Amino acid sequence: MLTVNHIDLFYGASQVLKGVSLTAKKGEVTCVLGRNGVGKSSLIRGVVGHAATRNGEILWEGKDIVKLGASDRARAGIAIVPQGREIFPLLTVEENLKTGFGMLPRGQRTIPSEIFDLFPVLKDMLGRRGGDLSGGQQQQLAIGRALVMRPRLLALDEPTEGIQPSIIKQIGAAIQALAAKGDMAILLVEQYFDFAKELADQYVVMDRGEVVMAGAPDALDEGDVRRRLSV
Repeated sequence: MLTVNHIDLFYGASQVLKGVSLTAKKGEVTCVLGRNGVGKSSLIRGVVGHAATRNGEILWEGKDIVKLGASDRARAGIAIVPQGREIFPLLTVEENLKTGFGMLPRGQRTIPSEIFDLFPVLKDMLGRRGGDLSGGQQQQLAIGRALVMRPRLLALDEPTEGIQPSIIKQIGAAIQALAAKGDMAILLVEQYFDFAKELADQYVVMDRGEVVMAGAPDALDEGDVRRRLSV
């Protein structure tokens, strides 16, 4: 569903992505791995339209979307769960979820019950302010907000960062369930290798703004991948 071909990305005069390519297929989890500062989040930002890319192409369902803004990409079915969650702390859980309505036609502006199946705690906390939730609950809310948009590509930027182990397991189970439905491609940026190992159908390993390894987990040397992630 998603094909990224040889894109570059700059912040001012600093080049942070250098000829990056990858694919993400529906029904699969593509994990982007690498140490801090290698360009993983910039890649996600480039895909969803939060940062402008140069050169190459980003094909989404066969169409080049490089010239589309972030809102148009969202309407096309691309959703992001940003690093740091970025929920609205003074809005209730229900109001946070409803912010996902903005990209939907009026007839689809409902909160899918699937979200509460994946994260039952959100149903119990609909009236609570987002800022009063734990970090793990806020992460579940951020994922739920993205799912309200009925995405066909879900991009998650380090969803395990700062999260307690019990909720990491719930998030992993939710990602597996979403992939198993077969109608969504999942692009997962992660540093925690053991979490990625449980989920990934494909690895994309980055270093210094470039893809240095890519392929199915059983086609790559696990020790070599782990070394690429170590400080």
